[in-house]
Amino acid sequence: MSPRTRHVAVIGAGFAGLAAALRLAQAGARVTVLDALERPGGKAALGYEDFSSGPTVVTMPQVFRGLHARLGLELPPLEAARPTTTYHAPGGRTFAPEALHVAGSLEPTLAQLSRQEARDYTRLLRAARRMYRDAAPTFLFGPPPSRLQLARYALTRGYRAAPWQSLARFVRSGPFLTPFWLRFATYLGADPYRAPAVLHNISWVELGDGVWHLEGGLGALAGRLHARAAALGVRFEFGTRVQLLSAHGGRVLGAHTSRGAFAADAWVSAADRALTRGWLGLPPDRAPRGLSGFALQLRLAADRGHAHHIFWPADYAREWRDLRAGRLPGDPTLYLHLDGDRAFLLVNAPARPEIAGNPREYGGFLLRQLQARFPLEVSEWQPLSPADYARTGVGGALYGQAPHGLRGSLRPGWRLPGARNLVQVGGTVHPGGGVPLSLLSGWNGAGQLLGLGYDDLGDRDVPGDDETWATWVP
Repeated sequence: MSPRTRHVAVIGAGFAGLAAALRLAQAGARVTVLDALERPGGKAALGYEDFSSGPTVVTMPQVFRGLHARLGLELPPLEAARPTTTYHAPGGRTFAPEALHVAGSLEPTLAQLSRQEARDYTRLLRAARRMYRDAAPTFLFGPPPSRLQLARYALTRGYRAAPWQSLARFVRSGPFLTPFWLRFATYLGADPYRAPAVLHNISWVELGDGVWHLEGGLGALAGRLHARAAALGVRFEFGTRVQLLSAHGGRVLGAHTSRGAFAADAWVSAADRALTRGWLGLPPDRAPRGLSGFALQLRLAADRGHAHHIFWPADYAREWRDLRAGRLPGDPTLYLHLDGDRAFLLVNAPARPEIAGNPREYGGFLLRQLQARFPLEVSEWQPLSPADYARTGVGGALYGQAPHGLRGSLRPGWRLPGARNLVQVGGTVHPGGGVPLSLLSGWNGAGQLLGLGYDDLGDRDVPGDDETWATWVP
């Protein structure tokens, strides 16, 4: 069927679902979006309406610029975070690295480290850049790779990503820096002590290309994309929870929902892949689920500007022993995002919705932990537990299956058996979690459904990178 005669239903109004709906509508399709929540944004739409409850900043800004250009929208100002994040060790030492492409030099970062730490930082940043540039054409800026493409990567570049080595062994660089490098794997929901070395490439996105504040935040971005989609004729059905997908002859015919039955010619599921498999009656994935989160949304008495802080526990490995045992950590790593008179505090949690018990009790404990190290005048707060994040993913896992081992780190593709008129997009499938990758997934998964070509939404590399790298890095 041609796009102009096709009715496509999109399940989920997170960033992947919004991107899919926009590309479908631009191609002339009639689009209906079904979402169980009451507003767009997915994980970013939980809790207070004027807060982001999930993603907080922009990375890979070229993807955001490319998407706005395709939609004819003006991108609000992006402000570089300098430093990217400030890290606080228990003894009072701090580390505030500058993104290389923002600072134009490694010197401000290396000046904060001992001579050996500076050598280790430079070595591991080089490795992260190499891994990222090797992997990006196959695993980020392209459709889900075929077996031939995977084999070609393995033979020509994959061997440089230490394929038989764990991340923990690969980044070993002393008691201060090792936890710093390990934490980037948590961006995909991984236990860093079980993650493969190739996940080290994630650190380049932040430390090389930078972290950016988007005017109005990512909640406002979801609102703008929603408004643009509505202007293109997309119909949104919020408060509509899918319960079952009816398939016959290898095609999805309709959805049974909390508000009745919906029919469509083609489907895009931007929900958790495990949910989609369940709706289709497919066997559940055997892979373990990745991390969930426990968060606090804080209203502050004064404007504290824009900043990110990480507060390390006394024993980082102990935190992960707690998580593997299915417990909320007794001394967790604290991630704090300051956004004017609002703040977002997040800790790692097991993907077990029942684990929180009374969320305000553990939330109060976290607030006391934070106040002891970084006093804030809080006027109001509310917790978000794994049970809240379970509204958007099975068990509350933020990114689907745990990326442990080489096979686990490879994200599933966009197709599911027995559903040739459905594509699966979002943070639980190719190319992975996080807002820019979810946008790529939704935009291009929808494009595949319509037979359109792949669109990387922007330049893959920072202009001038090859020429300037040698002068930036000692």
